[in-house]
Amino acid sequence: MAPVSSASESVFTAAVLSPHVTVPLVAAVEAARSAGRGEGASAAMTHSWLFTGPPGSGRSVAAKAFATALVCEDPDVPGCRRCDGCRSAAVGSHPDITWVHTDGVVIQVSEAREVIKTAAAMPTVAPWRIVVFEDADRFNDSSANALLKSIEEPPERTVFILCAPSTDPEDIAVTLRSRCRHLYVPTPSRDEVEAVLLADERLGLSPEQAAWAAEVAGGHIGRARHLASEEKARAKRASALKLPALVYEPGEAYRFVTDLVTSAKDEATSSVAEREEKELADLQSSLGMGAKGRGVAKAQAGSAGQIKELEKEQKNRRTRMLRDSLDLALIDIAGMYRDAMMVAAGAVDGEEPVGGFLHPDQAKVSRELARRNAPESLVQCIDAVSACRETLTYNVKPEVALTSMVGRLRECCRQV
Repeated sequence: MAPVSSASESVFTAAVLSPHVTVPLVAAVEAARSAGRGEGASAAMTHSWLFTGPPGSGRSVAAKAFATALVCEDPDVPGCRRCDGCRSAAVGSHPDITWVHTDGVVIQVSEAREVIKTAAAMPTVAPWRIVVFEDADRFNDSSANALLKSIEEPPERTVFILCAPSTDPEDIAVTLRSRCRHLYVPTPSRDEVEAVLLADERLGLSPEQAAWAAEVAGGHIGRARHLASEEKARAKRASALKLPALVYEPGEAYRFVTDLVTSAKDEATSSVAEREEKELADLQSSLGMGAKGRGVAKAQAGSAGQIKELEKEQKNRRTRMLRDSLDLALIDIAGMYRDAMMVAAGAVDGEEPVGGFLHPDQAKVSRELARRNAPESLVQCIDAVSACRETLTYNVKPEVALTSMVGRLRECCRQV
């Protein structure tokens, strides 16, 4: 058996994952390589995995590192980052790694069935074919049931990786959960997030920029990267954090809700406008729309239904983007109330932030909220924001959900 080094200088090191994650994954890759050489199976490797962890903890990062290591060609370092397999996996072009994510609210059964067909094929250049479901919490009953048989009895050379926030039935079907090996990916520390940002050469961040983004992102790697690299993201965060102070001015607070939702809708629409135009043009071209001649009318039969289906998918995509945008704003708002609660409860002393703040650059506002409200009232504010986040996952208009939240916040802050 060829010696396999530790995860040193590998994709696992670059991803800055905790030993709790890297140790079992490296062991699984080693076991997979041993099995490939005919040296016998090991309990360390299995065909179906479930990675869970809070939003931004790095579930997809861990999945990508694992998938890359499985297709790595280096005999000594799993996920060496230097071979053709690792390089193609890094840019998302490896033929034996399939990433599945949805722009809509749910993963449709038709999407699941297409992936099942792909998963059934033998790998082309690597020892394994890997299928990663980045949004496994978006399966509905039909798509989960369609995938169940493949997860239960996977093809010999196929590995499934499902990513979800938790093992709760609300996040992953019980039937899928019971057939996967579970790996929890914990929220990274501020230092770990900062290290990820500094290691990403594409961002080109200074140490000060990386430190600020890591500090205010609350352990969310993707959020930190977004804040560090995009001025729009920083402006949106600053805008959202105005709400706790505006609660004391009822007219302004309710106007803020309208502006927030309108802004999120406009952003969702504008960010996909070009893509949607291209999708419609491509579909119309494939249907021969605009063509003339014998047989054209027959060939275009049913085209209206296909266009309607595309429009439905595009609407679902915009809905998801709107919800995700508002959810990020609500996370920031809840963080502000959490900081204020920490001050009100005496967990933070001194005039300057000394650690423990989710929004250290908003410490003055947090202290003012703490001065005006008891700790229990601030806890109720956090509960109100959390309830709004949950309500947004249902078929409730965002304006209604956020307006209700503002009313509850005013009650919690004794502003009726």
